[in-house]
Amino acid sequence: MSGEDSQTQKKAVFDAETASSLMKELRENFGSRRSRSYEWRVSQVKALLKAVLNNEEQIVNALRSDLAKPPLETVVYEIGMLKNSCEVILKELKHWMTPEKVKTSIRTFPSSAEIIPEPLGVVLVISAWNYPLLLSLDPVVGAIAAGNAVVLKPSEIAPATSSLLAKLIEKYMDPSFVRVVEGAVDETTALLQQKWDKIFYTVIAGLLGNGRVGRIVMTAAAKHLTPVVLELGGKSPVVVDSNINLKVAARRIISGKWGLNNGQACISPDYVITTKDYAPNLVNALKTELEECYGKNPMESEDLSRIVSSNHFARLSRFLNDDKVSGKIVYGGEKDEKKLRIAPTILLDVPRDSLIMGEEIFGPLLPIITVNKLEESLDLIISGEKPLAAYVFTNDKKFQEQFVKNVSSGGLLVNDTTLHLVVDTLPFGGVGESGMGAYHGKFSFDAFTHKKAVLYRSFAGDSSLRYPPYTDTKQRLMKALIGGSILGIIRALLGSS
Repeated sequence: MSGEDSQTQKKAVFDAETASSLMKELRENFGSRRSRSYEWRVSQVKALLKAVLNNEEQIVNALRSDLAKPPLETVVYEIGMLKNSCEVILKELKHWMTPEKVKTSIRTFPSSAEIIPEPLGVVLVISAWNYPLLLSLDPVVGAIAAGNAVVLKPSEIAPATSSLLAKLIEKYMDPSFVRVVEGAVDETTALLQQKWDKIFYTVIAGLLGNGRVGRIVMTAAAKHLTPVVLELGGKSPVVVDSNINLKVAARRIISGKWGLNNGQACISPDYVITTKDYAPNLVNALKTELEECYGKNPMESEDLSRIVSSNHFARLSRFLNDDKVSGKIVYGGEKDEKKLRIAPTILLDVPRDSLIMGEEIFGPLLPIITVNKLEESLDLIISGEKPLAAYVFTNDKKFQEQFVKNVSSGGLLVNDTTLHLVVDTLPFGGVGESGMGAYHGKFSFDAFTHKKAVLYRSFAGDSSLRYPPYTDTKQRLMKALIGGSILGIIRALLGSS
């Protein structure tokens, strides 16, 4: 049997029946209640952290293989952020797990109440290829911290990282509760046919579009009334005013656009809006700073990731080959299909009905749209789908307030790009077409937790008010109780109106 035949046979093993068997096993293990203990949760978070820190070189090499990702990006944005997530959980988990005491009212007197966080059960995490370590393990660590059993399905488009994740989780973590399923569409389909207690799906721009894939996931989840977190994306705008430190602004746009996986990030700036008068200044500043960052020949730069696959290269090339953007390239545009590399590219005065403005770019292309007055940018953004992130550079406090108040997005930054991602006290997630649900920090714990409401009463203080027959006096008292007014209750007892 050839190696290809053997691989095909191995792939066919994981079908709906196999997925069902895996689900049954994990449900039985979850039923043991072992994963609910603080000790188990902490031990698994520590194990995951150890797996990452002990294998940093292998992780860097895997991401270099999959995406030609610069080692610094892997260390900072993948390993570093995951390390921070684990450390926050280890510090705060006991507090997060503690039931929250809440007030009761005279309606239930005497009573006490609390909200108890409890694990949902068996959850599924399906991750993306652009940050294949972070987007796989960040949700997993949240699910574990919440006490769940979890199945991780890494992206097959990052095969080296997927394989490494499977090996590390099998070696370091409790296989009774944490499993990895590798594969592609067939395996994902088999998994989605099962009844999960939560599905966490990170979908990124591709040939089908993130919204379409998100709807497929929701349709599968709806059959079992399974709640979902969908991390999608969208066209994240950057509005640039003229009253700013242009050099700093240009560098921060570059950092968010090309410094994050060469534009292959869900929160990368997708397009820029500025005034016609200021656009030449912005373009010149971006050119100068891009050359400072990546040299005169960025196609040879070791600090830029490659395009992940030939399909995505073709998708990006289609944007550049559109007749409506002919002559609009003011910087870059170089491509090398064999090496899957596209240079940082700036396009000026791109028509709003062009292909590049019709869907999320997810690559190193940055169109600039010009308006007569900056206030027009608000209407332009609001008229489209709600983005995952929105950015504005301005020193005008009034315009800043207008932007924050009127632009609906998953997250929003003033005078920078993408940094909200690293603030673990902020929720990270989309709204509308850019997704639903959120995670990071305690929001990851909450995403995989059911908040159970519990009311405690004794047998003392039982009142006949709630029981038939319903006399006029009882009705007056019940109405007063519903109103919550002590004076009203006294009047009802005295028979007053």
